[in-house]
Amino acid sequence: MSEEAPQPEKPNISAALTAWRWPIVVVFVALFALIAFVYILRTPERLIESAGKGAANFQKATITQTFTASLPEFESERGGLLELAKVTATESFKSQDELKYDFRWFELSAGTTTTEIRVPVTYRYHLRMRDVWRLDVENGVCIVHAPEVRPSQPPAVHTDKMEKSSDEGWARFNVEEQMVKLEKTITPTIRKYAGDEKHMAAVRENCRKTVEEFVQDWLVREHQWGEGKLRVVKVYFPGEADEPQVIPIQSQEAP
Repeated sequence: MSEEAPQPEKPNISAALTAWRWPIVVVFVALFALIAFVYILRTPERLIESAGKGAANFQKATITQTFTASLPEFESERGGLLELAKVTATESFKSQDELKYDFRWFELSAGTTTTEIRVPVTYRYHLRMRDVWRLDVENGVCIVHAPEVRPSQPPAVHTDKMEKSSDEGWARFNVEEQMVKLEKTITPTIRKYAGDEKHMAAVRENCRKTVEEFVQDWLVREHQWGEGKLRVVKVYFPGEADEPQVIPIQSQEAP
């Protein structure tokens, strides 16, 4: 009986895959690590490129446009006011009325009626957001030419804290009438007070500080505030000298 020829063994594919499984895994892991490494190397490059584009918006020729474009638009003037300062002062209003009778040989005084009112008044000051702004950048300083500071009219009269006093002449009976007249003069008088140079000078530096903080907050949001960027804001109001005092603002971390 003839012997059968030995059959060649079939390759065991499953065993081959099992043997090469871990080398293949190692190769794929190394490949992914290489791709991640290249991505990380290119990240600073992209950040620098992006920062360069952002910084271009803060050159002298474009910073004003960039700033004004970021301001919200309001349909009415009342919605577009930036309140800058508020101060409360006690104002005094006084009226005197003397009555004299002229006779042929002599003059007779019927007395003087004096009325006085003391009342706290709150003055507020603002600028219009829609008015003209101009911003420049020079040697790390943001120079702001802000709109005009305006008094908010009318000032607030705290009638609940009003104090009245009067002194009537011996032959006078017009205290109530004179007090009413004096009260009517308060509103038009304090409207004038709000815009006079004395009151404006008293709040100007507070107004300047508010505008500095307002612009600084905008620079923080635009990632243009901090080390190696802008660190000082200088504010001019219309009519001021070209060299107002520079008041550095304490830096703050961007949110």
